[in-house]
Amino acid sequence: MRKVSYLPFLLSSMLVLNLSCVTQDAATDEKEMSSTAIGAAAGAVVGVIAGNQVKGDKDAKRRAQATGALLGAAIGGGIGNYMDRQEEKLRQKLRSSGVSVTRKGDEIVLNMPGNITFDQGKSTIKEDFHGVLGSVGEVLKEFDKSDVKVTGHTDNRGNAQANQTLSENRASAVSLYLQSKGVAGKRLSTTGFGSSQPVGDNKTEEGRSQNRRVEIVLTPKS
Repeated sequence: MRKVSYLPFLLSSMLVLNLSCVTQDAATDEKEMSSTAIGAAAGAVVGVIAGNQVKGDKDAKRRAQATGALLGAAIGGGIGNYMDRQEEKLRQKLRSSGVSVTRKGDEIVLNMPGNITFDQGKSTIKEDFHGVLGSVGEVLKEFDKSDVKVTGHTDNRGNAQANQTLSENRASAVSLYLQSKGVAGKRLSTTGFGSSQPVGDNKTEEGRSQNRRVEIVLTPKS
């Protein structure tokens, strides 16, 4: 009797499922595959590769590949789904706050412009920004299976060492505030980059304004 491999069918079924997990960006009206689908597809591929390393005859390899694909898809899709839900909650909480939410694979980046977060040259969080940062803390407490990196950035005006110190102090201030709202300190790391990582043109006021920021980067726990 001719033996049939179910692996191609399994992978094609996953592809159909992933293509059905297409989302539409409300801001750009563009359609894109969700991170849940991307994670599941990537996990399935990794699972197949891992299953291919199993020793034995062709049937044993096929079974190992199929099992690896299923397990990989479940793990990869689970992480993507977790970050999808966290992203959606953050977008709800931060709508109209001035804080942007950007998704890069399984990484979520919150960009907090310096003009709404701190007074010029200061590292004390503005009082009217406490509510926004408190909302971020609520989401981070709910989604406690992600690591949190807080980074401070400045423009290139003034003394380089002073800018470096200011960026460190601002990152620390945000980190400490999140801890005061119940976010576990062991999840948090802080770094100041001074003016070394600009996102705008320091030759223009608009660009310098973009560079004065604090970012919170969320990634799945390693």
